[in-house]
Amino acid sequence: MIRGILLVLIILGILLGPQLWTKYVFKKYRGHREEYSGTGGELARHLLDRFDMINVQVETTELGDHYDPQAKVVRLSADNYNGKTLTAVTVAAHEVGHAIQDKTSYKPLHERAKLIRVAQGAQKIGSFVMMGIPIMAGLTRSPAGGLLIFLAGLSVMSIGALVHLVTLPVEWDASFRRALPVLEAGHYISPKDMEGARKILTAAALTYVAGSLMGLLNIWSWLRFMRR
Repeated sequence: MIRGILLVLIILGILLGPQLWTKYVFKKYRGHREEYSGTGGELARHLLDRFDMINVQVETTELGDHYDPQAKVVRLSADNYNGKTLTAVTVAAHEVGHAIQDKTSYKPLHERAKLIRVAQGAQKIGSFVMMGIPIMAGLTRSPAGGLLIFLAGLSVMSIGALVHLVTLPVEWDASFRRALPVLEAGHYISPKDMEGARKILTAAALTYVAGSLMGLLNIWSWLRFMRR
């Protein structure tokens, strides 16, 4: 009983902990800063022009802040696009960091993009295939058929965990090797704000760690289910 409760608490911690922490940090540094020379969207545009990426567009999105390497677009949430806040300018610089990765042919970025396209369909197929294990085993009257489908489904679902593992170093590079040095060297934020910017980027990175752990936990739960 106690072990079960502890397991539930661990799962909840993995699922909710990083997301709650990220929301807390983002909110903490979302106060309006009149001394900033522009909004997150304006900073993104400025940096893209500065690094000779005038072909890359900046627009708002409801799907979360990201850089689209295929469309060559930096997409920011309305708060970060229009906001004069530490969170807004830090996130904008981070997404421009991905654009810089793209321009410099940073291989992990492109490998991740390919993997994401595969994972989008693979995870849906994997769940469907896994649910078909009992049916196939019953029709074939052989555990081998069910085992084969299980292994196929498990392999597909593992792609999701792999995406998060590949994503983390890409995000870390965009944050701490590109965005932060640009913000510091260009004096876009004050030295005292650098610590806050690091916290924002670290909190965002933790969400990818949580996603990877959750993917592995999902695989483990299926393995336990099949051993019963």
